[in-house]
Amino acid sequence: MFTGVFTALVTPFNEKKEIDRDCLKKIVQFQLSKGISGLVPVGTTGESPTVSHEENMDVIEIVVKEVNGKVPVIAGTGSNSTDEAIRMTKIAKHIGADASLQVAPYYNKPTQEGLYQHFMTIADAVDLPMMIYNVQGRSAVNINTDTLMRLAKHENIVAVKEASGDLNQMMEVIRRKPADFDVLSGDDNLALPLILLGGTGVVSVTSNIIPKWMEEMVQAARKGDLDKAKRIHYELLPLFQTMFIETNPIPVKTAMAAMGLLEEVFRLPLCQAAESSKTIIREVLKSQGLI
Repeated sequence: MFTGVFTALVTPFNEKKEIDRDCLKKIVQFQLSKGISGLVPVGTTGESPTVSHEENMDVIEIVVKEVNGKVPVIAGTGSNSTDEAIRMTKIAKHIGADASLQVAPYYNKPTQEGLYQHFMTIADAVDLPMMIYNVQGRSAVNINTDTLMRLAKHENIVAVKEASGDLNQMMEVIRRKPADFDVLSGDDNLALPLILLGGTGVVSVTSNIIPKWMEEMVQAARKGDLDKAKRIHYELLPLFQTMFIETNPIPVKTAMAAMGLLEEVFRLPLCQAAESSKTIIREVLKSQGLI
């Protein structure tokens, strides 16, 4: 299930800052038409902190129905409340999601034992494959490898989205993991090295705008065509870097707006990119032939 490129979908809003359902459907169809491996709605890139729980589930349902079984849908149903994560994950399973993405609880900064109990409780409560999301930069806690290996013994905990940015930690996870546990990069610029080290794919921000190119890079790496994979990686590196010149998902939504894929609308406290950033984004898009 967790091989290839999984787009961390943006959540499009209209001018009233409501979820643009028609636009979301078009974005899903764009992804499918480019051969994407899977979709991850309502993660960080989907502005999960500012959508209500009801909207969260609405987005997941729209994506599941639009995908119609063509690729796996990994529903973002994580929370810093274990009970809330369970409630949303149960709904996601009922809707028809293929798996859930569970972020490390943010702000309350649990201990390693607290992290273990959080994920295990969700996995016990909902019989649905789980991808754990390790992103210390957002959650203020790192899921240590020892903790992750304890969790990987659970039959429902089957993958990790590794966004620690620490290749040493990623290598240790790959070295120690069970054979049926998948490791995916949570950073586009580390997707190639992680796959070459034994990872299976990437949960990608940049694939919102270049799903086909991301798939070509990842598949080349997985097939052992290193020359092709490296060439694509370095061609796309300026784009990877530009997608994080401001807080994600501000740059990628700015780029998608320039490409005519959505309206350039955010929910506070996120706001439009600075004009200097917009100039950089447009220049990179032009250099890649995207606008």
